[in-house]
Amino acid sequence: MNTTAGPQVESMVPNLVLGGLSLGVGDRFAHQAKAQLRACMMAAERGVTVIPVWNKSNREHGIVGSEPGSVKVAADAAARELGWKHPYHVDADHINLTTVDRYIDSSDFYTLDVAAAIGRPAERADIDAFVDRHAELVASGAPYATTRESIAEIAAKYLFAVQEAGRIFRHIGRHIAKRRGGDGFITEVSMDETDLPQTPPQLLVILAAIADERIPIQTIAPKFTGRFNKGVDYVGDIAQFEKEFNDDLAVIAYAIREYQLPANLKLSVHSGSDKFSIYTPIRRALRKHQAGVHLKTAGTTWLEELIGLAEAGGAGLELAKEIYANAFGHRDALCEPYAAVIDIDYSRLPSPAEVAGWTAVEYTSALRHDQSNPEFNPNVRQLLHVGYKEAAKLGERYLDMLERCEESISRNVTQNLFERHIRPLFLEG
Repeated sequence: MNTTAGPQVESMVPNLVLGGLSLGVGDRFAHQAKAQLRACMMAAERGVTVIPVWNKSNREHGIVGSEPGSVKVAADAAARELGWKHPYHVDADHINLTTVDRYIDSSDFYTLDVAAAIGRPAERADIDAFVDRHAELVASGAPYATTRESIAEIAAKYLFAVQEAGRIFRHIGRHIAKRRGGDGFITEVSMDETDLPQTPPQLLVILAAIADERIPIQTIAPKFTGRFNKGVDYVGDIAQFEKEFNDDLAVIAYAIREYQLPANLKLSVHSGSDKFSIYTPIRRALRKHQAGVHLKTAGTTWLEELIGLAEAGGAGLELAKEIYANAFGHRDALCEPYAAVIDIDYSRLPSPAEVAGWTAVEYTSALRHDQSNPEFNPNVRQLLHVGYKEAAKLGERYLDMLERCEESISRNVTQNLFERHIRPLFLEG
């Protein structure tokens, strides 16, 4: 280890360790935990352990009207009923100092979202001290030549955000020690919800600063090149993504050695569901670097609920059509919070009157993410992805229908996670 790096202590070693391959399985309405877990069990039966991490953001809890504890209740029940023998976790997703306290009793995984703090200036003395402490970050030659000035520029952009992550981490630790006797927890730092992707040199500076804050980080979610729109495939230069993903894995391996960060530190891919075109490049990179990954697939389960409702026919299909009509009517309000991660052509959205006449096959063909189907409509899929608020407004009507259509819904949820996500990312090739 370079002696110029920041001091490291035992607190850098996590006492709760996340497995190498993990899957964030969001569940908007807390009804699909067993169906999601079955997909992980199918992987385990084939010799690959994929750790499920149930995640639900504070925003989603607010929209649905649920409490954080409900996620743990559903996860515990699924693991017990299905006899899951491996670890599983509950993620307080995208939390900050103002929202974290309500998750302390039920979560053992914390995604510290500090994207809003990126660009806020740290103290000049802190930036200078960081650069003085990390002379090893100044490097000449290909592929990433850096200078003291460029490192200081990166630190000016990201140091305050990392300091904020440190404040959140220590706050969680104090409260867990007080309320749960010091139980361990997993820490992720999220910087993906920002305008520009982080370059590998920026990622290295961020990791050095995280080490200085003595955060035993186990996953980090940078913003990658390209667009990660909700519920649809990756949009961007796949070759460039693969290069940057490999470079990021190399940076993480270096940071683990240089700064004694946890040995299982890995990349986290947010809005990772349905990014089918980059799953093969990710899989190649993981095998090349012998690395792990955490893939968040939150919204895809909610869409499979709608597909299952429609597939069930009858009242299930009618409710799915009603949700589309309501989402269409409120499309501006629904889309505005997600403007950076959706790309909907309103002119290609069918009218509610047209959808009202659809058969179950027509509805599911438009919504199911099968790009070989000429009836697939990514605009419908993105609108309904952000339209779960309309289902939440239906309250018990929607939840009751989930129970009535459980067979078709759970079958779709399990098949989607296993066949479209776990198999191509973790099992093939």
